[in-house]
Amino acid sequence: QVQLVESGGGLVQAGGSLRLSCAASGLTFNKYSMGWFRQAPGKDREFAAVISWGGGSTLYEDSVKGRFTISRDNAKNTVFLQMNSLKPEDTAVYYCAAANRIFYTAQVARDFGSWGQGTQVTVSA
Repeated sequence: QVQLVESGGGLVQAGGSLRLSCAASGLTFNKYSMGWFRQAPGKDREFAAVISWGGGSTLYEDSVKGRFTISRDNAKNTVFLQMNSLKPEDTAVYYCAAANRIFYTAQVARDFGSWGQGTQVTVSA
């Protein structure tokens, strides 16, 4: 059974930084692309970033490009999201997700088969 456990969320002032982590178990981690999604109050869950299974390819949603960096450590079965220059509109629950098939760089929610419980990120003005 796949388990994804996020950590690192919290309260930060605008302009600050946070680093989210997601520890994965129950899957051959280095065969799956991993993504981060976020859901703000009253809004749909939206894609933030994805990293390919080997880490050589990354994609970002336009509003986070240049501010967020996704990375992974396949030896530790962990994916990270470094968030810099945070804005109040980044406030959301952030979810880690694993693609639903191997060797495929997923980008939309339906292509991710396993999800974490989420970690709250709150950015104050």
